[in-house]
Amino acid sequence: MSLLQSALAQTRDTLKIYWVLVRITVPISILTEVLSRLGVIKAVAPIFAPVMNLVGLPPELGLAWLTGMLVGIWGAVPLIFALVPVSSLSTADVTVFSALILFAHGLPIEQKIIQQAGPGMVATTLLRIFGGLFYAFLLHHVLQATGWLSAQVNPTWIPISATPDWLEYLKGLGETMLSMLVILLALSWGLAILKRVGVLDFIMKLASPILRLAGIRGEAGHLTAIGLLLGISYGAGLLIREAQSGKISPRQIFLACVFMGFAHSVIEDTLVVMAVGADAYGVLLGRLVFAVAATAIVAAAIGKLSDERFMGQLFRMRSVASQTG
Repeated sequence: MSLLQSALAQTRDTLKIYWVLVRITVPISILTEVLSRLGVIKAVAPIFAPVMNLVGLPPELGLAWLTGMLVGIWGAVPLIFALVPVSSLSTADVTVFSALILFAHGLPIEQKIIQQAGPGMVATTLLRIFGGLFYAFLLHHVLQATGWLSAQVNPTWIPISATPDWLEYLKGLGETMLSMLVILLALSWGLAILKRVGVLDFIMKLASPILRLAGIRGEAGHLTAIGLLLGISYGAGLLIREAQSGKISPRQIFLACVFMGFAHSVIEDTLVVMAVGADAYGVLLGRLVFAVAATAIVAAAIGKLSDERFMGQLFRMRSVASQTG
């Protein structure tokens, strides 16, 4: 196959995947925005107060946590100081809360994308939520015992909680979808070029020891790295295509999605929460170490499952026709 034919085939495949992402992202984004504006999210938030107490946070932040899980980090961050005054929060508080929303945010969209790659939605969603809670619980007790980060938080950015009108919201959603298409095409073409010239193999050789610790190997590692840097929409989005091709085993796809659930979009998301006062060691370094260790535990657990049980309970094979038709 010539370089031009290869590029055209790559583009067609990427556009098919992009259409899957559009069909998932747009309706769920609009639905969660409607629920937020109707006050449904605020009405059910109080039930999360006990969870906030478990990780040493003010109960009021339960609303921000719920909003983050449904809408995303950008929905949760503006609520932090709107719900609890800056003077009442320590750097440790903001770091622990940031850890919670970094693990589990935008779940309706991100978990639907992960589901399209094959892993079961229930299993991977619970892993993200309870993994985040466990990490936040550990982080809270370490910070409480050592007194580290106990000073009042000093954010460089205090966001204002303001909901744009519908026209502005839909315009922003359209811009987001357009940028996603550009990034997906660039990633797809870039990966193809890097594979041809051997650069990707070289990078993966450098990263492979760490990935092996988490149980992730080969081609799955390339896409896990993309998700780690750019987010689940891109890493798992490309993983859908690889899952359809059969080039990556279901167990490796599952582990890649588990790891990306624990740690993804580490550049943008980390900078956002650091701007409101979170500590980099807690929300980046500690999270990465936890992601490797927790994914390794998951790898050991699913390694004991028979193929029949794994495919029956944790994974569903999906055809191209069922997703693009």
